[in-house]
Amino acid sequence: MGLLGPRHLVFVAVFERRKAAGCEIVRQEKVLGRSREGRTELQTVLDFIGPGDTLVVVKLDRLGRSSRDVLNLVHELDQRGASLRILEPDVSTAGPLGKMVLTVLGMVAEMELGFVREQQAAGIAKAKAEDVYKGRPVSLDHEQIRTLHSQGIGATAITRQLGYSRGTIYKALSAA
Repeated sequence: MGLLGPRHLVFVAVFERRKAAGCEIVRQEKVLGRSREGRTELQTVLDFIGPGDTLVVVKLDRLGRSSRDVLNLVHELDQRGASLRILEPDVSTAGPLGKMVLTVLGMVAEMELGFVREQQAAGIAKAKAEDVYKGRPVSLDHEQIRTLHSQGIGATAITRQLGYSRGTIYKALSAA
């Protein structure tokens, strides 16, 4: 039995929907669902979820964009005796039909992400062809970085002063 005990619901997603789903424990994070890397709240839930528990999410794309990641997560939950419930559309992995529907939904979410990336690339290519795409505006003040460095200030101190990462400072200095 998990630390949460059987029948407790664990909810990772939109806070407002928790009561409607009967969730007792709510965990939220603002990290994209492209992979499980950096998803500390999700990892916390997975560390404590156990037999009889249900992980509830509002939409599948809040959990992951890769069908492989979603299927691995479902497998991990299944190994722990827990299940996954998605509210929109209402699908649960408690039965074999739900697992099949979830597999299809995961594939659709991954395909949708591919379409978005293709559209974005096509839009950028069109804007470049029309000479309107200038890329992301430069927010890094290269001159200020070079000035500070020429005054004998090291990359770590420049990082602290300007709020950029050390890697960014080193790239700016090597480009000079």
